[in-house]
Order: sequence, then structure tokens, then C-alpha cells
Amino acid sequence: MAEKPIILGIETSCDETAVAIIQDDESGVPKILSNIISSQFDIHKEFGGVVPELAARSHVEKIDLIAKKAIDESGVNLDKVSAIAATAGPGLIVCLTVGLNFGKAMASSLGLPFIGVNHLEGHALSPKLNSKLNYPYLLLLISGGHTQFLSVQGLGKYKRLGTTIDDAVGEAFDKTAKLLGIEFPGGPQIEQYAKRGDSNKYKLPKPIINRGGCNLSFAGLKTAVLRISQTIKNKQEKYDLAASFQKTVEEILYKKSIQAIKEFKKININNKNNTFVVAGGVAANKKIREVLSNLCKREGFKSIFPPINLCGDNAAMIAMVGLEKFKLKKFNTLDFPANPRWSLDENAAFLKGAGVKL
Repeated sequence: MAEKPIILGIETSCDETAVAIIQDDESGVPKILSNIISSQFDIHKEFGGVVPELAARSHVEKIDLIAKKAIDESGVNLDKVSAIAATAGPGLIVCLTVGLNFGKAMASSLGLPFIGVNHLEGHALSPKLNSKLNYPYLLLLISGGHTQFLSVQGLGKYKRLGTTIDDAVGEAFDKTAKLLGIEFPGGPQIEQYAKRGDSNKYKLPKPIINRGGCNLSFAGLKTAVLRISQTIKNKQEKYDLAASFQKTVEEILYKKSIQAIKEFKKININNKNNTFVVAGGVAANKKIREVLSNLCKREGFKSIFPPINLCGDNAAMIAMVGLEKFKLKKFNTLDFPANPRWSLDENAAFLKGAGVKL
């Protein structure tokens, strides 16, 4: 019996240096043999955000060590690896290049197939690391750099239903945290602050909530938080603002998800088993999970979320895409370029910035 494919994945699209090794399994859910993630919080916290040049330098310094650690922890000899998969975009070009070139060098030296992976497709397929997932399904991708609804028709087949026309929801979380004096990366802590606050204290805007189809907007919400934060006098008011912000985001995602479900049903009219996947860093927010899970029960959809530890950027999800592509022999040449603006739906219009028509 032939051995199950083993894929080594590499991720360096932003400020996580990550390497993972997974193996296909007859259960339909692959085994994660190792998943090493090195974050750069200490490097960027004094700047309140990711500094591309510093992030790239850190990737260069760490990638060898992280790869060795992943290989050692997996217990897999390199001669057993079937292919190398590395993130090729989207992301910061100076960061992408580090992992991409490292992956190409490994593939070349070991004589293995190389697979360039779309980082967003990694998030889209991340639930496959812990559950069986059949196409088509509705995807809400929510992270620090992306917020969009997609109908996932199959591997590499995506139809965008809606996207943010300005800022990503994760960016709004991080900005709110910064305004409340929470050290970078503060987005995940907003949920903790919110538990201590009055979610009805401040009325915050929900831009384009009743128009624009499945498109979303968070810039106006960020501006409102900025304005109110300048009037805050004590810690309790910080908790109240965090709670009001959290509740507003929940309501925006809830309302727009209803619209996305309607659009998904129109596209997949004969689909019997409707599934709603929520992935990306913000999918780790437990309150958002609860709100969207309840919506799915109401709408007759099955809700699927990646494990909390696989919501953020990681290499296991990159290896997951690599495994799917390996089975179909979808390989790339070693001159495959980095693409910092690589879209999942290449036919979708670019909808970010001022002057967008809704």
C-alpha cells in the first residue's frame, strides 16, 4: 500500500514565521504532524503595527530554525516528504519573498514538487484540518487584512459575494484596541474588555448596513470609536466602548451574513447540505462564533469554524492547500512569482477605497 502524501507548508505573508508538516489520512481529515508558529509581537509592539522591513528581517533570521523545529517535531525524514507548499500571496511582498524563496530552495534541493499557495485559500480550507468539508460552501473570511464573503465551489473556484470597501474588520479591532491603550496586537483583547462593559452605552454607526448587498464597511465605525475615545475619563468607559464596538461588529456581521446566505442559495440552488464556514483571525472571537452559529441554526446551515489555534496565520493551512493540489498534481514551476494582491476571485472587481459605487 502506498504511503499517504506528506506536505511541508511554509507561511511568511506578514508577521508570523511558520512551518508545518501534515499527512493525508484515510479518515478524510489529515494528521498535523507539526505546526510551528513564531510571532513577532515584541518586535512590532512599540510601533503599534507591523513594520514590513523588520518583519522580513525577522523571517530571514528565523526561517531555518523554525523549519528545523517543525521537521524534528514531526518525526518525518525529509526523504518522506511529498511536496513543498509556500505562501505566494497576498501579503507584504518583502515577507512573502522570504518564505517563497525558502520553499523553492527546499523543493529544488530535494527534487520535490513545489506548490505556490494563496494565503486566503489557506484560511478557506483551514476547517478541513479538523472536519470533513464538502463543496460548495459559504465562506466568511474575517482577518486583520481581509473581510469578504465567498461561495466556494471547489479547490481554486471562488465567487466573491461581498467584501469590505475600506477597512477589514480585524483592522477595526486592532485600531479600537490601540485607542483604548491596549498593547499591540490588541484586537483579541477587545472581547475580554467587552465582557466588563455596557454594550448599550455608546451608539455606534453601522455603515452601509441596509445597502450594498453583501459588501461591508468599517471605516466609519473606526472614526466614531476614535471620536468617543477622546472623551473617555476612566477604565469603565473603556470597557463600555469595547462592549459597544463588539456588539456593533456582531450586528454588522449578522445582518450581512443573512444577505450572503440568500446570495449563496441563489448560486447553489440544488445544494442539499448548506454549510457556512467562518475562518481567519477574527473567527477566534468566541462571541462572534456564538452569534453566527445561532444564525446558522435559524437558517438551516451547518456552521464550521477552524480550531481557535488555527484561525490566525499558520503553515498547517498552507500545507492543507498543498495537499489538495498535490492530489490533483497542480504544481508550480520554481519561477512562480510572489503576488501581494492575489485575489481568490480573479474576476471580482477591486472594491477598496473612496468612490466605490454601492
